[in-house]
Amino acid sequence: MVSLHGGQVFSWRNEQGEELLFTSSKGIFKPPKQVRGGIPICFPQFGNCGSLEQHGFARSKVWTVDDNPPPLHPNDSHGKSFIDLLLKPSEEDLKCWPYSFELRLRVSLAANGDLALTSRVRNIDGKPFSFSFTYHTYLSVSDISEVRVEGLETLDYLDNLRQRERFTEQGDALTFESEVDRVYLSCPNAIAILDHGRKRTYVIRKDGLPDVAVWNPWEKKSKAMADFGDEEYKKMLCVDGAVVEKPVTLKPGEEWTGLLVLSAVPSSFCSEYFDLERRGL
Repeated sequence: MVSLHGGQVFSWRNEQGEELLFTSSKGIFKPPKQVRGGIPICFPQFGNCGSLEQHGFARSKVWTVDDNPPPLHPNDSHGKSFIDLLLKPSEEDLKCWPYSFELRLRVSLAANGDLALTSRVRNIDGKPFSFSFTYHTYLSVSDISEVRVEGLETLDYLDNLRQRERFTEQGDALTFESEVDRVYLSCPNAIAILDHGRKRTYVIRKDGLPDVAVWNPWEKKSKAMADFGDEEYKKMLCVDGAVVEKPVTLKPGEEWTGLLVLSAVPSSFCSEYFDLERRGL
């Protein structure tokens, strides 16, 4: 399910009908405020690293269905169900971010259940602009203590809990025992999230999105958020394909594309599958 409010994907289910995306039970759908969960689009800013509202304005705007989108590669539509959405700035948007743009989003579901999001940002202004972009992906998990993330080992990251100080990941996988709010830099194009409780692995493949943001609010912050249940941090993890450290700069007429593909596979099949993905085979 995709909402025109924010261009936000709310639901992605497997063949068994199990929901794979987390949405808070306390979420309040009251535009312009967005529901916490699913896959919000963070544009043209991620977090509070700029002068705009937290995570930018795209997630709080009403998008339109794009009836005549520019063609994508044939593989992006073959055998898939898809919808194309479009966001253009309003007069109000131009007051706070004075650049004309077109943001197109294609959400597609493949026959094998893979969910793909393709975003294209075009500069239709007379001057260059720079932006950050994130698919803020809330994954549903059995219990956060049963989850590990592979593919981020040895990478540098910015720790938002320590004034964005830069560290290097020391573990052979990322596990969770407390609040985590990090942006991993120059990441491989395939990341695996292993949920031992459900014997399920999410594989995130991406292109044009060099960074990966990882977030879990843990207990104290969960209790402080009005639109999030006190114990819901145990049932979710955000792992986001992102452009954060080095924002994209587009000259007039230029276009940027960011692709995210989500797969959910039984963990017993995943090691070989993930190894092939990481080697680009």
